[in-house]
Amino acid sequence: MRTRDTNKEEIVKQKAIEMLVSQGVEGFGMNRLARECGVSVATLYIYYSDKEDLIRKIGIEIGKNFFNEMLVGFSSEMSFVDGLRKQWDNRSKYTLNFPLQTDCIELLKHSTYGDAILSEITTDFKDEMTKFITRAIEKKELLPITFEVFWSIAYGSLYSLLELHREGKSMSGKPFAFTKEISNEAFNLVIKALTP
Repeated sequence: MRTRDTNKEEIVKQKAIEMLVSQGVEGFGMNRLARECGVSVATLYIYYSDKEDLIRKIGIEIGKNFFNEMLVGFSSEMSFVDGLRKQWDNRSKYTLNFPLQTDCIELLKHSTYGDAILSEITTDFKDEMTKFITRAIEKKELLPITFEVFWSIAYGSLYSLLELHREGKSMSGKPFAFTKEISNEAFNLVIKALTP
């Protein structure tokens, strides 16, 4: 039986993420991955039982890293403004520092693997955010609104601005960079929309 080589395993994961982002789930294949990594297909099966196992495990790992980063310095006991600001800071930091992983988890969330991946990774995060939002509503720091409306207002503009940053240009084609000033301007408008 062949043994696991952690360096090879990391190379396989990184290359798989790159290929998923560039080619999508449908264009992704184990033979092509092996070729891109310079390993035999048999080597891949040391780490993963099949293509589905590989995609699911990579999605879970990226997702866990993402949601763990969202909780850094965050507490459900924070005031609504401070907690949401920490969420914005954590989300923008992760997205800017790990663009490939961010693109990959977004792709996988909206694929047939999405439910299976999310069901394994969001429990602690969901619990903490539910407590945070419930507490903010009880303390009258947040308007009582449905989750979907909350999420779209709280994070929609942040993710739109981060996408413009990734593209390097605004909707009008002018150069664009996500700055602290831009973040503060958008965040202040979000707080006005969500608070009594």
